[in-house]
Amino acid sequence: MPPVESRVDVLVVGAGPAGIMCANALAMAGTDVRIIDKRPIKVAAGQADGIQPRTIEVLQSYGLAERLIREGNQMHMCAFYNPGRDGRIEVWAIFSLGVFLAFLKANIKVHRTCPRCYCTNCTLSVRGSITLHQGAIEAIFLDSMKEYGLQVERPRKPVDIQISEDVDELSSPSSYPVKVTVERLDAIDEESKTEIIHAKFVVGADGAHSWIRKALGIVMEGEQTDYIWGVVDTVPETNFPDIRNRTVIHSENGSCMVIPREGDTVRLYIQLSDKDVVDPLTGRVDKNKMSPQKLLSVSKKIFQPYELADSKGIEWWTIYIIGQRVASSYSVKDRVFIAGDACHTHSPKAGQGMNASMNDTHNLAWKLSQVLRGWTSPSLLKTYEHERRKYAQDLINFDKEFASLFSGKPRTAENEDGVSHEEFLRHSEDSRAALESTICRLRSWNPKHQQCAEKLVIGQRMLPQIFVRAADIRPMELHDLLPSDVRFKVLLFPGYLTEARVGELGLLAEELSKPSSFLKKHSHDGNVSTVFDIITIAAGSKEDINYLHVPQFFRSHWTKVLLDDTDVTGSKGGHGYERFGIDPKQITLVVVRPDGYVGTIVPSTAIADLDSYFGSFLLPRVSLDS
Repeated sequence: MPPVESRVDVLVVGAGPAGIMCANALAMAGTDVRIIDKRPIKVAAGQADGIQPRTIEVLQSYGLAERLIREGNQMHMCAFYNPGRDGRIEVWAIFSLGVFLAFLKANIKVHRTCPRCYCTNCTLSVRGSITLHQGAIEAIFLDSMKEYGLQVERPRKPVDIQISEDVDELSSPSSYPVKVTVERLDAIDEESKTEIIHAKFVVGADGAHSWIRKALGIVMEGEQTDYIWGVVDTVPETNFPDIRNRTVIHSENGSCMVIPREGDTVRLYIQLSDKDVVDPLTGRVDKNKMSPQKLLSVSKKIFQPYELADSKGIEWWTIYIIGQRVASSYSVKDRVFIAGDACHTHSPKAGQGMNASMNDTHNLAWKLSQVLRGWTSPSLLKTYEHERRKYAQDLINFDKEFASLFSGKPRTAENEDGVSHEEFLRHSEDSRAALESTICRLRSWNPKHQQCAEKLVIGQRMLPQIFVRAADIRPMELHDLLPSDVRFKVLLFPGYLTEARVGELGLLAEELSKPSSFLKKHSHDGNVSTVFDIITIAAGSKEDINYLHVPQFFRSHWTKVLLDDTDVTGSKGGHGYERFGIDPKQITLVVVRPDGYVGTIVPSTAIADLDSYFGSFLLPRVSLDS
């Protein structure tokens, strides 16, 4: 009998962090999606384990951060150890939040968007990283997917993929130009073994050895280093005082990084030498030459004079050579995309791998959803590679220096050319900040009105800020009002609600209510709130404000009017206009993309520029009606 054939809007291949982020985001958006994985069961332990503050914000936008924070381990301290005069390690510095800031100010150029800075001007709503093994992180997404009727189909793998060459079919939003032949690995007979899936789009998130990438002929560009590392997850028995802090150890016996995890678990990254793991006959790394007990034996030498007893509880271990590569292309014909480890690989010690992977598909999912809904031109999908490949290249450049510094010999009296912790920390924080500041630009990116909100940089993520809800003076974190729901957020900053300003807002509401305005032109079902979410943020005192003075057009619901003032305790909120660099004497509009990045900024006197911005990628309603 011929194989079963089916159709789906998006087929996701691979249920690792990138794949489940993509599938969950698409499912939440109501997209017809399927996800397959060749593994019979999900990851149970080990693998990636670090979630950076920016990624926590992303998870927060999907309503998933609370469980992550509850189940994971939060890191708030960082310790550094160097060789002492007797050759054994001794503490060089331990940074708490306040001391860490003081050190940064004294020794490092502090970036305005420093992702790990704990100062009062920190641009993150979440502070500190969270560690939790990959299986538990995936479980958060898997449980969320179930709520939308989506589950990973296991064990299934693609064995053939074909993309149509027909130009008309490729350009048609209603066509299914990708044909993927999938085998069910647990099939009990030949009739149920094979399925042919016709898809509008395919996302290959199937890891560093991606079948999708290889099948499409996409090559990985870069190189493999000579650095060999071992990783072991264990519950240690030790008198080392900083075992529950993120700790960097440079010793004369090698380097080690300590990453505390959930419960009593600790992850150790251990530097290995060629003689530890390389087969002299083949010159290749042989995992059989190593074991978790041998890794702990190497650790014992690094930890001296502290004791590290043999552990009976080994949860997971592996060894690896650091490879630093980026895919030559992220897509084929804008119908098949690759994401995560399928398109970039680097060392895990920087704690960016899983974060970069999930942010790849966070970027891609809303664009796929909008194209499938008929809201945007398919050309929007080209921005995925433009934005995320640049990020991956920046990450690889950072990782090359980071891995070199981490694997280098420590600076001692006998080795003055070695790596100092000051140098290591300076590079680490400097580069992390640069990565966090990576610009995301649609082709319509235009900074000509940047001065209207100087500190909300067009192309960078929206800054967090606490405002109070005008109706009940409840403090609200702005990021909590910007969920990843596929809609563009239009933030209206009218300044002070004087009688004259209310009159101006009335005229602006009339202008934006016209069929020719971007709000009406691109609201495909006639309802503005389907595509756009308008939030008004006024300046003024909570004692004097009457939010009903805001025209109805700009307050679709009583919760949609905020005030830049403190709450009733005087401890939360205030100074938002100042922090964003917005003049309350004029009316300013800030557009936030569905993925939380600032899209554009315009004054009310240049509304035509918003028409141009959205017109460059959103489809007008008339084109759909015709």
